[in-house]
Amino acid sequence: MNPAGDSLRRMDASRRVAALREALLRAGISMSYLAPDSVNNPDLFDDHVDAAVRSFQQSRGLIVDGVAGPDTLRALTEAQFRFGDRTLALVEGQQPVRGDDVAELQRHLSHLGFYYGHIDGEFNVRTRYAVAELQNNLGIPGTGVCDQDTIRAMARINRAISPSQAFALRDYERLDRSTAALRGRLIALSTGGSELASPHAVDRLTSQPLTEALVAADIGRRVERILREFGAGVASRGSALTGVVGDGETVPSLSLDLHCDWLDQQAASGIAAFYWGLPGTGEPRSPIGHRAAILLMKELAARTGMDSLGVHGRTWDTLKLSGIPSVGLDLGYLSNRGDAERLADPVFRQTVADSIVIGIQRLYLLEEEDQPTGTLALDDVFRFNPAQEPEDRRVAGL
Repeated sequence: MNPAGDSLRRMDASRRVAALREALLRAGISMSYLAPDSVNNPDLFDDHVDAAVRSFQQSRGLIVDGVAGPDTLRALTEAQFRFGDRTLALVEGQQPVRGDDVAELQRHLSHLGFYYGHIDGEFNVRTRYAVAELQNNLGIPGTGVCDQDTIRAMARINRAISPSQAFALRDYERLDRSTAALRGRLIALSTGGSELASPHAVDRLTSQPLTEALVAADIGRRVERILREFGAGVASRGSALTGVVGDGETVPSLSLDLHCDWLDQQAASGIAAFYWGLPGTGEPRSPIGHRAAILLMKELAARTGMDSLGVHGRTWDTLKLSGIPSVGLDLGYLSNRGDAERLADPVFRQTVADSIVIGIQRLYLLEEEDQPTGTLALDDVFRFNPAQEPEDRRVAGL
């Protein structure tokens, strides 16, 4: 007999029970009298520990026997890590990292269309290749190491993107990494040019015939003036699209194409928005353009009172711009008396311009900063674009 040796083994066993309790808690097993500080003797493998072990085994598809054997302890070890707790990498000459965090990473990669293997919780070669491909699509170094920068990027895009939109990862990452400010952005702006005059109204500001060219150009100038007040750059779409990233040059954050409509049907009236997508199904091919179109349409309909004709996917070349979310806006029918009379009023055109700018601002707000449709005022936008004092734009713009 070796009383000293027996005592050490008993102490080791008791420490293992206390560690087992902690491991079960970290693995998500919630049970009364399991936490070491909730019982008189945390070193005792009592009925509560037995029930917790069985519950864990059941959740992992293990043999439910209440025995913390090698398989159960291995699964417990893998369950100690949550996604984001540690950097995940494949190190040559070492066993692959395993854990619930790796399984969660594989699920994210599978959701985004980069990982096609089993969700086995092992950071193997296939997982490393999937991480590197994701990183390349996000515009960050494709190291294949899932570090904190990669984890943060994945957290941002997973809030907004669906599996069918994985091709837009770089656009979503660029949007989500940016600030809420309009200041420093470049907005591309183009306007319709038809000279067909409305038979129902003339421009109240200039007494000129009311044409698409006049209305769209005037609203475009008002939008440009407000955006510049907030520090944004505005360029005609033809010149803006020649920019490249780097050396101080930039590409537009958003492209807008403003038009009025015309139809030989007096009943045709209202406003509509268009994005790059499939006409039949409405599937967005530019998810950010789709979101911008929705926000712009909501603000325009709420603030102008004009009929909303909805948001529509189209394959027009004006919307299919490489890497640039684009929206086309039809701002009413000049062939309709009601629409024409409204668009002839410069005060109404200012309301349209205000609505467009607020819709653009909402595109860049974080979820917790966004406001209900129709409630954000232009003066509120200064909160996201400080350093300049507001002025009475509505009067000055007439």
